[in-house]
Amino acid sequence: MTRYLSFLFGIFLLFVAPLQTHASTINTSAKQAIVFDYDTGTVLFEKNADEQMPTSSMSKVLTAYLIFDAVAAGTLKLKDTFKVSEKAWRKGGSKMFVEINDNVSIEDLLKGVIIQSGNDATIVLAEGLAGSEESFAELLNVKAKELEMDNSNFVNASGWPDPEHYSTARDLGKLANALLKNHTQFYSYYGEKEFSYSDIAQQNRNPLLYQNIGADGIKTGHTEAGGFGLMGSGQKDGRRVIVVINGLESSSARAQESKKLLQWSLNGFKNEKIVTAGTIIGKAEVLLGQAEQVNLITKEDINLTIPKTKEKHIEFKISYDGPIPAPINKDQKVAKLTISVPGQKPLDFPLYAASTIEDKGLLSKTVYKAKTLIKGQ
Repeated sequence: MTRYLSFLFGIFLLFVAPLQTHASTINTSAKQAIVFDYDTGTVLFEKNADEQMPTSSMSKVLTAYLIFDAVAAGTLKLKDTFKVSEKAWRKGGSKMFVEINDNVSIEDLLKGVIIQSGNDATIVLAEGLAGSEESFAELLNVKAKELEMDNSNFVNASGWPDPEHYSTARDLGKLANALLKNHTQFYSYYGEKEFSYSDIAQQNRNPLLYQNIGADGIKTGHTEAGGFGLMGSGQKDGRRVIVVINGLESSSARAQESKKLLQWSLNGFKNEKIVTAGTIIGKAEVLLGQAEQVNLITKEDINLTIPKTKEKHIEFKISYDGPIPAPINKDQKVAKLTISVPGQKPLDFPLYAASTIEDKGLLSKTVYKAKTLIKGQ
């Protein structure tokens, strides 16, 4: 029989109350969107987050990621140079304005991709690393799978329109998360507001960087098919959030919606340690054990992103199939903790036995079975 125990930890919560949608509800005119906390991974808002969509220049974040991998591994150095091919030089759209047959440093090419969104620079990097843009696209897909971007497919390095080139808001969020986690040393490029090459100065197209709201990245994109999109991130009081939006009708709408979502997610929530690893948070009934109950603990701290409201209506529920038959080993997984935060999907965490509970022995088991048979007659 599954047993349930619902309760609230008094040190964190004021009183038992039914869950309510928190007051800080929000919406967006973006066709696809996701907002989540970087540290806890809590999704604060999503809209069509798993809907396949053109990625436009947001694809270049993955292109730069592969170059960062190579630099971090020592395969490339930032001062190394790649030669500009005719294909790269001729590429249309946004440009870094590299000249054919020039040898350009990898660092300049990265800035040309990240700050100027240069399609030409993107192709130079792709050809320099993999020999051709087509071969580079294969590497992009391998990396996408590695990052669990399972609803994405890449056929070029720049996000140039192609029906077989797509991703989702959630997948791009995973990419942003990986960038921040694995390539911190290169992330500052995404916060630079201007880059000059060949005496041509271009400003970063990310509108969040000019708002003084804690934003420090990441990348914009636009195609006719995909609309205006943005991968953004920012932090306040040591807490970071990631925002991905796409499918907007104008650059001004992109600026407005991304700012709204970023400020809402930074200002309306906070991170708290709800449970400390090893803390006894409940008990479970034991069958035929030398103790009638076993204490339950988590093995890891539980940190949650919660709305900043005066009433913290957070519900905790322990569930297990019990009574749990002895013997029970210490650290044996025996139960589940479900935590429900207003406005968020319930989260499940495993619970473990805090100690070993030996059984009562053969005689006690025999007596119990006999009693059970008698009751069943």
